[in-house]
Amino acid sequence: MMDKERVQAAVRELLLAIGEDPDREGLLETPQRVANMYAEVFSGIEQDPKQFLKLFHEPQQHEELVIVRDIPLYSVCEHHLLPFIGKAHIAYIPKGSQIIGLSKFARIIDCFAKRPQVQERLTAQVADFLYENLRPYGVAVVIEAEHLCMTMRGARAAGAKTQTSALRGTMRTDAKSRAEVMMLLNGGMH
Repeated sequence: MMDKERVQAAVRELLLAIGEDPDREGLLETPQRVANMYAEVFSGIEQDPKQFLKLFHEPQQHEELVIVRDIPLYSVCEHHLLPFIGKAHIAYIPKGSQIIGLSKFARIIDCFAKRPQVQERLTAQVADFLYENLRPYGVAVVIEAEHLCMTMRGARAAGAKTQTSALRGTMRTDAKSRAEVMMLLNGGMH
């Protein structure tokens, strides 16, 4: 469980360290607001993504490609504690009659994203989780995001997007499946 009092004390100390007065009117409630925000933004630390697995067993097998595109993504870069914002795209080929409720993809992405992250690890974590728990023929996860640590500081490359992918099962081992899914996933990205 997050220690909100400790977060508040740390924020107050940070304000002092940057030369601000944490007792001035505009900053009086900032430590509390930041602690509440962190409790929400980092809620994935304490969540188990398995709680969002809702598997269905269909009477007829569906072993064709399923794609869910443009899942909103909000995370915090662990290097600078600044947000990265983008979209996730997931494709999988179910094995047998087991499928997942499509809305669960968004909840699973959100669970892993609400932790201090790097985009590469986030992409791999989601792909591994889906591959291990759905047991499909294959899974592909593609994430495209803008990192505010690149936009606001350093290179100041506003609008630059980072794209990562993680392929598991036949999406990785079968060249035809890989080419098809990557074409479909990349074709619709802006």
